[in-house]
Amino acid sequence: MSLELLTPAEMTRVDAAAPAAGASGSALMERAGGAVAAEVANGWPDARRILVLAGPGNNGGDGFVAARKLAEAGREVLVALLGDRESLKGDAAVAAARWTGETGPLPNAPFEACDLVIDALFGAGLGRPIEGAAADAVSAANASGLPIVSVDVPSGLDGATGRPLGDACVRASLTVTFVRLKPGHVLTPGRSLCGRVVLADIGMPEDAVAGIGARAFLNRPALWRDQLPAPSIEGHKYSRGHVAVWSGPELSTGAARLSALAALRSGAGAVTLLGQRAALKEHAAHLTAVMLREAENDWAEFLTQRRVSAVVVGPAAGPTERTAKALTEAIEAGCHVVMDADVFSLFAGRPDDLAALIARGSGQVALTPHEGEFARVFGVDKTASKLERARAAAARSGATVLLKGADTVVATPDGRATVADNAPPYLATAGAGDVLAGLCAGLLAQGAPAFEAASAAVWLHGEAATAVGRGLIADDLPGAIPEALRRMEERAAG
Repeated sequence: MSLELLTPAEMTRVDAAAPAAGASGSALMERAGGAVAAEVANGWPDARRILVLAGPGNNGGDGFVAARKLAEAGREVLVALLGDRESLKGDAAVAAARWTGETGPLPNAPFEACDLVIDALFGAGLGRPIEGAAADAVSAANASGLPIVSVDVPSGLDGATGRPLGDACVRASLTVTFVRLKPGHVLTPGRSLCGRVVLADIGMPEDAVAGIGARAFLNRPALWRDQLPAPSIEGHKYSRGHVAVWSGPELSTGAARLSALAALRSGAGAVTLLGQRAALKEHAAHLTAVMLREAENDWAEFLTQRRVSAVVVGPAAGPTERTAKALTEAIEAGCHVVMDADVFSLFAGRPDDLAALIARGSGQVALTPHEGEFARVFGVDKTASKLERARAAAARSGATVLLKGADTVVATPDGRATVADNAPPYLATAGAGDVLAGLCAGLLAQGAPAFEAASAAVWLHGEAATAVGRGLIADDLPGAIPEALRRMEERAAG
C-alpha cells in the first residue's frame, strides 16, 4: 500500500495532472467504478438488488459505472439520481450516458426493496453540509440497516479532517477509495464512519502523484525502519543509549516506572530512574534491571557524567519547581528530551515559554500530550483538523509533537506527519501513555531521529497492545514490546 495521505485539495491537483501524465479522466472513472463494483460483487454475493445513490459530480459518475458493471454481472440495479441527468457534465455525463438501466429521482429511492446501497453522492472534496433531498437520502440509508458501500469517502465526511461537515453523514460498511488514502479515512471519527477501507489501484500515473510532494503518511515501518539503529555485536550498554527518567514523589511512582521499563525494552542499553529517596524505595520493590539513583542536587551533573542520551520528564512528576528545574537542566545538558504529562501543566497557556526553553537545548525534543494536555498548552481550535493542529504546535514549539489518541498524529516543525491506525480500543487504559513516552525516549537514546523515533514508538505501542489483547493493562505493555519489535522486523523482511 502507498503510504502518502493526500488531502482533497492535493487529490484535485493529482487529477488535474493526470491527462498530461497519460491518463484520461474517463478511463480513470471507468476503473474506479469497476473497482467499486468488484468489491460489492465479492463482498456481497447474495445482494441481488442494488441501489446506487448518485450525485451530480464525478462521484456520481463513478456510481453510474459501478451500476453498469453490476448489471452486466446479473444484479438488479437502480440508480437514484440527485438532480437532472441533463445537468451532468464531463466524465460524469459520459458515464451516465453509458447506463441504460433504471434511473429515478433521489427522493423516491426504494431502500425497502433493496439489499445493498452504493453511496456515490459526494466525494472527499465536499465543502459544506449536506442539505435537502440528499440529507434525507443519507438519513434513510443509515436507518435502512442495509450494507452501505461508499465511493471515495462516506457522503458528508470531510476528507481532510475526518469530521462530518454537518448532521447528515453516511455510516458506511465499506469505503472504496482511489490512488491514495485521505486523512479523513484514518482520523477519527472518519475512520469509524468509513467502515473497512479499500484502496483501489485505478492506474493513476505515479508522476502525477509524485509532483504533489506529500508530507503526511500512514504510520508504517516502511517509513522509519531504516532510521532505527540495529544492535551491534561490538556494542555495549552505553553505546546503545542511556535513558534517565525523572521520578514522581513517593506515592506517584508507577508512571515513571512504566516509562523506564518501556525505554529498556525498546533496546536502550541502560535506564536509570532518579528521584527522592522515599520514591526510590518504592521503585526498588518492583525493579531489577532499571538502575536507581537519588537526585536532589546532582541531576545535572549525572546527566553529563553518565553519558545520558535521552530523558523522560513528566509522568506523575507533579507540576512543581523540582520538575521544572529537572526539565530545564535536561534541556541545557543537551539531552534528547521527551516531555509528558505534568510538563503540560507547568506550561499551561504558555506555549511561547515552552518554545523558548526548547530553543535553549541542542538535543531533540518530543512532546507527547493527549488532547486535554494539548489544549492546556496550545488552546482549542475547533476549525482545524488534528493533523493541522499537531503541525501548528510543532512549528510553534520547535519540537516533534506526538498528539495521542486512537489516531495518534506525529508532526514535525517542517510539516512532516504520520497518522496511526493500528491502536486497538483496549489501549485506552491508565498508564499506556507513560509506556509510550518511555518507548520514544529509548529509541531517541539509540540514535533514531525524533520524527522516526516518535512514529516508531506509536506503531510499536499499538502492536504491543494488539499482542496482549483484551484485558490489557499498562503493566502488560513493556513485556509485549519484544513481540512488537519482532512484528516490525517481519514487516521489514516482507
